[in-house]
Amino acid sequence: MFSRRHPYLFFLLMVAGLIAATSVILSVIGLFSPEKRQMHYGEKVGVIEVKGAILEAGPVLQNLREFARAGAIKAIVVRIDSPGGAVGPSQEIFREIRKIRENKPVIASMGAVAASGGYYIASAADGIVANAGTITGSIGVLMEYTNFEALFEKIGLYPVTITSGKYKDIGSPLREMTGDEKKLLQDFVDTVHGQFVDDVAAGRKMNRQDVAEVADGRIITGQGAKQYGLVDRIGNLYDAVDWAAEKGGIQGTPEVVYPPEEKLSIINYVLDRVSSGIRQQLGEISTGALSGGYIYAPGKSP
Repeated sequence: MFSRRHPYLFFLLMVAGLIAATSVILSVIGLFSPEKRQMHYGEKVGVIEVKGAILEAGPVLQNLREFARAGAIKAIVVRIDSPGGAVGPSQEIFREIRKIRENKPVIASMGAVAASGGYYIASAADGIVANAGTITGSIGVLMEYTNFEALFEKIGLYPVTITSGKYKDIGSPLREMTGDEKKLLQDFVDTVHGQFVDDVAAGRKMNRQDVAEVADGRIITGQGAKQYGLVDRIGNLYDAVDWAAEKGGIQGTPEVVYPPEEKLSIINYVLDRVSSGIRQQLGEISTGALSGGYIYAPGKSP
């Protein structure tokens, strides 16, 4: 029998099956948890937080989608505490907010910092609330690199690079940039900057030229941003929640909900460990040698 020939592998398979079944059961239970139920009954304002550098959009997009589908969530507040980040993720979140606001109001709430990509995201909302001293603006695109050529010359190190095209090592820290390369990168930065300005103008329903005048990378306070038309109101998170509730048609003091936290991470970790053990064992068997009725991996005692 398989269980007698390979007791260790049989044990791992049994444990994996048990954990997988447990994970499925817990996932089903999670669907009926209080956190999940509250997203489907009543009238609530959902708050989604965007914190730190914006390097990936996945978690924020998932939370936006869940709140967009939840019947009890009548309006959404995106709370931003971010100095910005990568262009792509910022554009993804911007686009998702723009789609959601066709069916549900979305209000942006700025914390201590909502600059560059943080403002990019905020500009997609129906309205923006900032503190008077919030650091915002910084509408611009930055690309920089460090040149170590002189340092390498001093220590007698001369790197050699082989490329498939003249622009493949553009921005290399090992040599001075050529004029053509500088122009290419400047054109690239200008193109992305133009996309930034276009999206802010569209999101804020502003004249593009008015946005371009302050889109030179400068940082401004929340109060200054309001004067430029980049922010609608001065207030805190709950001022934004109240505004969202009003736009969502909620009467009275709104109930606030946040996306439910992931509670099955330990299960996923255990499953990953068990899976790794099974793969290792299967690898030993598949690459092993048969000798005297025993299966063993090369280099291991039978």
